[in-house]
Amino acid sequence: MKKKPALAIALLLISYGLFCQDKTIYLWRNVKGMEKQPSVMFMHKPGDEVPRTKTAVIICPGGSYHHLGLKSEGNTTARWFAQNGVTAFVLKYRTAESTYHHPAMLQDIQRAIQIIRENAEDFDVDPNKVGVIGYSAGGHLVTMAGEFYQTHDEIKRLGIETDVSLRPDFVIPVYPVVSMQDDIAHKWSRTSLLGGGKKNQTQERKDEFSMELNVPDDMPPTYIAVAKDDNVVMYENSLRLYEALQEKNIPSQLALYEWGKHGFGMKDCPFLREFHWNEALHEWLAGLGMMNPTSSQAQSPEPRAHQSQE
Repeated sequence: MKKKPALAIALLLISYGLFCQDKTIYLWRNVKGMEKQPSVMFMHKPGDEVPRTKTAVIICPGGSYHHLGLKSEGNTTARWFAQNGVTAFVLKYRTAESTYHHPAMLQDIQRAIQIIRENAEDFDVDPNKVGVIGYSAGGHLVTMAGEFYQTHDEIKRLGIETDVSLRPDFVIPVYPVVSMQDDIAHKWSRTSLLGGGKKNQTQERKDEFSMELNVPDDMPPTYIAVAKDDNVVMYENSLRLYEALQEKNIPSQLALYEWGKHGFGMKDCPFLREFHWNEALHEWLAGLGMMNPTSSQAQSPEPRAHQSQE
């Protein structure tokens, strides 16, 4: 076997450094009765050469609440945030593939928020700058985190007492599952979340977990991104959530694109190269004080927090 040239090896090491996580955090290791739960977070810190924002973001990959796209949606997103001074935590939450249903997923994201805030100094982040981004079913999960932090305090139900808030400081659902209503629901995600059968999928439960029906008055600022030609989750899910947010006067933005389908994430793909949706997201986050502004933003600092891109 021929040895790789030194330059190729150096580039490989640099690439590995961008992808590898700095720390693996086991969510339930020290919680009585939960020690065997497999949920973890993979922490990605900004490099020393990157100006820190002190912001933390929890990334929830999609997968219909059945499995997780950790590489395609988790790692690429973590790398982008880290390159922009944000400490990223990719959340490997429990799913139906391993026989988990609600409330396991909500327990995991609430526990993740708790851990980051309680250890903010060690993680070198500001406990008042902890947000969430999720894709597809992960978009539903991060929206639940924003809506249910008081009405569904799953941490407290497990007997865990904490002084920190479970409310995220911003919510970013991307091509999200939103509604559990029969006309637009992504039925695989609904079954994975709630369980199968009529007993688990009563109209009451469908209403309870339809995010457009449960927006609280103090919902965090929310940024939704979706393509009209989404071929997996009907984009009307995003429209209903945005309309519900606007009715409650929640600072929110809908980035609605003509094409892009489902699953574009932040990976290098035709959609990202054409629309640079992450740059628009950067602008919105900078307007909230969660990311450092670009040079062009410094000249025009007003955030576009209530616009729909059509």
